[in-house]
Amino acid sequence: MAVIEHATRRVRVLGTTAHPNASWVIQAIKNLVMDLDDAGCRVRYLIRDRDGKFPALMDVVLAEVGIQTVLAGIRMPRMNSIMERWVQSCRRELLDRCLVWNERHLRHALRECERFYNQHRAHQALAQAAPLRPVPDPIADPERIVDLNIRRRDRLGGVLHEYSHAA
Repeated sequence: MAVIEHATRRVRVLGTTAHPNASWVIQAIKNLVMDLDDAGCRVRYLIRDRDGKFPALMDVVLAEVGIQTVLAGIRMPRMNSIMERWVQSCRRELLDRCLVWNERHLRHALRECERFYNQHRAHQALAQAAPLRPVPDPIADPERIVDLNIRRRDRLGGVLHEYSHAA
């Protein structure tokens, strides 16, 4: 279960389980509300699909803190396209390239994917910045461009790659 902030594109993976039930979903939502409160984030809406594992109590918990739940329309994937795009990216960039051994391994892989997505991966909608990192200043000095040294850091055994300027 994951949520994404539309304005910043920040992803929060709320948890994983093989058997999501109503009590698990409620606890994940309560944890999300506490995290948002601790971070000082102001959320007005939560767009969700019509899956049966989302109980009515979830909407009540969100309404108590001023978050209005908006149900996605039936057969309308564009209504929540930003989240759908993250799910597609996670599948293509992580799950299709990695053999997941167990739930603990899946949690670790999703945590790394979340960090990569929020702190490093460039987003066109954010002018090539990452959600939690501003765009670096462009290098205009020709002498610095000639001596440019790029380093690659592999994550998850080489499934994800981070590139940065060497100091």
